[in-house]
Amino acid sequence: MGNNVTAPLDGVRIVELTAMITGPLAGTLLADLGAEVIKVENPSDGDPFRSFRGGNYSPYFCTYNRNKKGVTLNLKGESGRKAFLKLIETADVLIVNFRSGVMDRLGLGMDRLHEENPKLIVCSITGFGESGPYADRPAYDAVGQALSGISSLFLGADAQITGPSIADNLTGMYASYAILGALYERQRTNKGRTIQLNMLESTIAFIADPFANYTMADVPPDPLMRVRASQSYALRCKDGSLLAIHMSSPTKFWMGMLTALGRLDLAADPRFKERTSRLDNYKQLALELNKTSRTQARDYWIARLIENDVPHAPVLTLPEVIEDPQVKHLGTFTDIRHPLHGVQKTIRRPVRYDGQRDDQPLMPAPDLGEHSAEVFRAVGMSDEEIAAVLRGE
Repeated sequence: MGNNVTAPLDGVRIVELTAMITGPLAGTLLADLGAEVIKVENPSDGDPFRSFRGGNYSPYFCTYNRNKKGVTLNLKGESGRKAFLKLIETADVLIVNFRSGVMDRLGLGMDRLHEENPKLIVCSITGFGESGPYADRPAYDAVGQALSGISSLFLGADAQITGPSIADNLTGMYASYAILGALYERQRTNKGRTIQLNMLESTIAFIADPFANYTMADVPPDPLMRVRASQSYALRCKDGSLLAIHMSSPTKFWMGMLTALGRLDLAADPRFKERTSRLDNYKQLALELNKTSRTQARDYWIARLIENDVPHAPVLTLPEVIEDPQVKHLGTFTDIRHPLHGVQKTIRRPVRYDGQRDDQPLMPAPDLGEHSAEVFRAVGMSDEEIAAVLRGE
């Protein structure tokens, strides 16, 4: 890619010993910026995310592993460890999301890795941290959401876990942010770093706002904590669809919304006259607004809200998002093709450099071991050595 301005990490080599979401997402975000990412998997079945919904090339796996080269090796075998250390010799970054102590048991602890490559940046991702009472426990997304407090701000009366992965994704994003900082620092120091982060703290860090309001302003935390303060509402329309409104604090949006809905009478209602009273009477105001929204279809209200410059959006289903005019204009989705598995619809990185992202790497996720021979040969291994690795020795 050379001096391609849309691939700022061109020339950076990252090795991944990761599975599921946190580590793979960190690698994907960096691959989207042009880094060469080599995903190392065990030869038998690889990343467990491969087999979700059957087969070994699930949509889950594809989502978190695009733009990567895939190799297989057995880290418990002598040939596999030697091949791994060959990769480490030329790597800038290693991302690991094993439980604490696993790398040490494999004979691949931090000291051994830095002996091989003193400039190596090692990013270790765990569920709860490297030590402490929960350090040895397994962790997945719902666990991170629950322990961080974020679930308590989502769960309503039915107390059912819903929605997409949050803790996993946040941890992957924080990991990529930490790695970028370490890469920048290494330009000055010429030394590697060890980075430790965990799902618990990453998810807590994401909800600093409600923690601050609770600890500094004694605001009781509950699922309506944020929407009450921001004056956000979901309005059910006559056609059954939902419409979201977010008025925040400007008075002009409150009055614009009342004008759009034809409910200027609420401006004089003592329950809603002042912003503080609207916060105190949030549920009552939601009922009043929904009484009105149910009298017309969503398109009618959207036209009125646009006319009165009120922040709003239809609550779209995923298929509707793909077809939305603004999303299409932005070119958010694109198709990539795997020679064996066909077309995959993927989401392009949301970041543009100098106004464009046309040259963002767009390669499909690798098959299990798809690039093993190519990658191992590139780091100087002989055909005999490669054959031993591929046999799992």
